[in-house]
Amino acid sequence: MIKKIVLAGGCFWGMQDLFRKKDGVLQTRVGYTGGKNSDPTYENHPGHAEAVEVDYDDRVTSYKELLDFFFRIHDPTTLNRQGNDIGSSYRSAIFYGNEEERKQAEDFIKIVNDSGRWQNPVVTTLEPLNVFYRAEKYHQDYLKNNPGGYTCHKIRFPGYKG
Repeated sequence: MIKKIVLAGGCFWGMQDLFRKKDGVLQTRVGYTGGKNSDPTYENHPGHAEAVEVDYDDRVTSYKELLDFFFRIHDPTTLNRQGNDIGSSYRSAIFYGNEEERKQAEDFIKIVNDSGRWQNPVVTTLEPLNVFYRAEKYHQDYLKNNPGGYTCHKIRFPGYKG
């Protein structure tokens, strides 16, 4: 069955680039969610996070496995910051679509905190997914179209099993 997960963890370019390569991921899109205005743009997205929307086949990968990957490709302990990107647009957030996803995300944050994987506690927020607005075309697949472009994302803890 095809499902969706929407995650924010800094600049959406790097997140999209890493998620697209993950087994079971069918499609990715970058955009804005969790903010105050309709039809946000890069220049006008107050309160929105830069996020990636991932379509995945749950017969190949699971919500929990994608959460584990999410917590390995960004630093979830920095408030409103990833690398050189600073501000609430770059917050770490899981946008849940239903109560089951919220509970799984909450449980996974506890696993990450209890694991000692990060020196500081996770500040990732859990926010209800309302509307995901696709970012402008030039942001889609940015690192695929611009090899060597800016990213602050990388796979950390490669052998970790959460």
